[in-house]
Amino acid sequence: MHTVFRIGEVRKLDNKSPIHQVDLKLTSDDDQQLRQLTDRIREEVDGTGWYRLGQLLLKIGQFDKAEELYTALLEQALDDSDKAHIYYMLGMMKNGKGQYTEAASFYEMSLEINRKSLPEDDPTLAPTYGNIGQVYNNMGDYSKALEFYEKSHQIYENALPPNHPNLATSYNNIGVVYKNMGDYSKALEFYEKAHQIYENALPPNHPSLATSYNNIGLVYDNMGDYSKALEFYEKSHKIYEKTLPLNHPHLAISYGNIGQVYDNMGNYSKALLFLEKALTIQQKTLPPSHPHIKETIRRINNVKKV
Repeated sequence: MHTVFRIGEVRKLDNKSPIHQVDLKLTSDDDQQLRQLTDRIREEVDGTGWYRLGQLLLKIGQFDKAEELYTALLEQALDDSDKAHIYYMLGMMKNGKGQYTEAASFYEMSLEINRKSLPEDDPTLAPTYGNIGQVYNNMGDYSKALEFYEKSHQIYENALPPNHPNLATSYNNIGVVYKNMGDYSKALEFYEKAHQIYENALPPNHPSLATSYNNIGLVYDNMGDYSKALEFYEKSHKIYEKTLPLNHPHLAISYGNIGQVYDNMGNYSKALLFLEKALTIQQKTLPPSHPHIKETIRRINNVKKV
């Protein structure tokens, strides 16, 4: 009880059996990397009781369980403040499941309640503006996404010190939109601002740092610099492997990106290997109609045609 292991090599015993052999190494009591990461996650998963459990479920990608919990909490909500928070978390859950229209609806219900009692530049509104921007970005409405991201960013710039991780997240979000709009130099500018803050503020194996490496890799990938893209993708993937559950959706995205860059480099056998790893995770963790599953299947079929 109360032991923590690092997962080493995972080997299938034989092709006829589903049994695997997993090498585990017991961590020491003074494992600094594990302590830094655990302390950081404890800080990020705030609140108490069921609300804290809900945040943890979202962080580890358990969207169905989070939805069940928050729906029950909504029925028991005592005031508008509780309702606004629960709507916000339901928006995060719907976004994670790829149900973007529903996600936007929940975020806007949360925003509507909070704006009745808060000024427009209140720092607590910034995450909601940012998340609405993310939903519009996922839906392909980039001008609308940029509008909400910039509202969020303006609040953060006025309220936070220049090296705060939330400001880095905001830079990163704006970079995503510019990348999707095809303005890669602008995207790289914002991604590098975000990355500099993350490197100074977070432990070296934090998942947000992995996301930052991944996003820089995406820009180089789109610019056609595939060796540089692969370098950043692999940095990202190493952190994800150390810090996330084996079937976490972020790992699927990471496998998919590495597979895509191998496809672009003409290494089709490696591309297929990584894309199939991505699909395996997605089929275990996402609804069958999720756009990420459809996109991965499309990529696999394209590689097989070569």
